[in-house]
Amino acid sequence: MRRKRKPLQEHEAVVESLSHDGKGVCRVEGKVIFVSGALPGERIRFSFRPHKRKHDEGNLIEVLEASPDRIEAKCKHYGVCGGCSFMHLTSEKQIEAKQQILLDGLEHIGKVKANEILPPVTTHPWGYRRKARLGVKYVFKKEKVLVGFRERSAPYLAELEQCEVLHPDAGMRLTSFATLIRSLSCYEKIAQIEVAIADDISAFVFRNLVELTEEDKEKLISYAKEEAIAIYLQPKGPDTVTPLYPENPRLQYSLPEYNVTLDFEPTDFTQVNQDINPKMVKLALELLDLQKSDHVLELFCGLGNFTLPMARFAKKITGVEGDAELIQRANKNADNNDISNTDLHVANLMEDVSDCGWIKNDYDKLLLDPPRSGAKEMLPYINKMNIKHIVYVSCSPSTLARDAGTLVNEMGYTLEKVGVMDMFPHTAHVESIALFTKK
Repeated sequence: MRRKRKPLQEHEAVVESLSHDGKGVCRVEGKVIFVSGALPGERIRFSFRPHKRKHDEGNLIEVLEASPDRIEAKCKHYGVCGGCSFMHLTSEKQIEAKQQILLDGLEHIGKVKANEILPPVTTHPWGYRRKARLGVKYVFKKEKVLVGFRERSAPYLAELEQCEVLHPDAGMRLTSFATLIRSLSCYEKIAQIEVAIADDISAFVFRNLVELTEEDKEKLISYAKEEAIAIYLQPKGPDTVTPLYPENPRLQYSLPEYNVTLDFEPTDFTQVNQDINPKMVKLALELLDLQKSDHVLELFCGLGNFTLPMARFAKKITGVEGDAELIQRANKNADNNDISNTDLHVANLMEDVSDCGWIKNDYDKLLLDPPRSGAKEMLPYINKMNIKHIVYVSCSPSTLARDAGTLVNEMGYTLEKVGVMDMFPHTAHVESIALFTKK
């Protein structure tokens, strides 16, 4: 027998704080309710359907007493589209909130405190996003193709005309992409568009679930020529991505301060915000305080974003990455930039690496840039290496806090400095950087 859904309850409350994902924290009879779009200090009216023991998710109905930090969202789709969660808050307060999320996590999860809080790394907050995955869906009831992001708290694609945070080459093309796809014979069989904006050309990977007709290909080629963009097709997995037009596009981004240019493929991991990225690289190198005698170990090195700039200042960089294609790309990038003091290896850093030759070397300094899951599996090896100087770049404050707790409370490191970088303005994503030292 199917259980009946519990009825919606409506309540008023004052928002106490922000959660780690940017939702307002309220309480109803002691139970925590997370409400999207609510700010600390506000009195709000909201609804929720009780179903969890410790907390529930609420829907904001009305702001009865607004925070002085509340602003009108620039994007007309805000609140419907699930891509952004902080657009009702000033940019200055957004980064303050992210810094507090970082510091709270370090205190409560890691039981650590930094000796110094670094000034936030920021830049302009609009049109910054160069990497994204756009959903594509033909909606029969509306008789139209939708291109964009999912609705907030729903599995459906939002009906978007444009996106204010995507680079304009992508964000201002959502409607024309939808029109283009609707003109194809296989308009129901295009599943997504991968966005990759390079310095000189914008690339878009169309995930086609069926083989395209020659007529469909000609329509895509014609569009690419008119718009001066690159279009790729992906009929199956990531290894099937191939350029449609032009035949051999070259995607690059540069780090001029280090005389470094990096080639990448459209589905490679690259930093989302290419205005923050050079500032992040510069800060990482400053914190490492590289010397010409240093042998640096870099874990999760990718295609060389930190590796090659570091190589300009150190004796040798040993880089390790789990993706063999990224290591291949990193080696090619080193050659293209006339850099010969890198030693790059493929290894799954979430598994046992005790038999790898590079783990047995002596290193002066370490740069960590792990995925959201953090570097937990590598910490026992780092402990044995006894490296005195570690810079940790993180995209997850909770896993940074966890790993910081191990480094400080179990391995004898000091958390010297920590700070946030606004890699993802208007979202709750927190990018941070930390310096650990050991005497």
